[in-house]
Amino acid sequence: MKRALLVIDVQNEYFTGALPITHPAGHLEQILKVMDEAARKSVPTVVVRHHQIEPDSPFFRKGSAEWELHPEVARRPSNLLIDKTLPGSFTGTGLEDWLKQSGIDTISICGYMTHMCCDTTARQAMHNGYQVEFLSDATGTLAVQNAAGSVTAEELHRATLCAQQMFISEVINTPAWLERLT
Repeated sequence: MKRALLVIDVQNEYFTGALPITHPAGHLEQILKVMDEAARKSVPTVVVRHHQIEPDSPFFRKGSAEWELHPEVARRPSNLLIDKTLPGSFTGTGLEDWLKQSGIDTISICGYMTHMCCDTTARQAMHNGYQVEFLSDATGTLAVQNAAGSVTAEELHRATLCAQQMFISEVINTPAWLERLT
């Protein structure tokens, strides 16, 4: 098994912008912990950054302070930085080519949002033949309310993890993932 850690969209938008991540508690600390251990154990790390195509977008506007990576993620080592414009980290990026060239067969997912970009990327990875580890406490989300209804952050996170575990990913927490690296 050769894994790569994908750190998806850990950007200021989710801290000081319009979309503050609220669940689970300690999500950023867990992301930083897995990044640090990945670096210590020579697990290749891919940092993914999202931006909206529309230059006047109120979210993830390229070049804005909210678009920037969280400073703690930005200062940590990574092997590749991927910029994307859609929820899936494979769509319109060089991720697939890099993974193949690196001999990766397992993707470990952390970052934001559990139900959107992490979920989409996990599904894409599984469809492309990768084993997927979805880090339950190193992903995070927020409450959502729209024309379809409303859901709390905890409900949305739990439902996404349950759906992932059914067929797509192995959902594990950070301590279990860290044990696999020894």
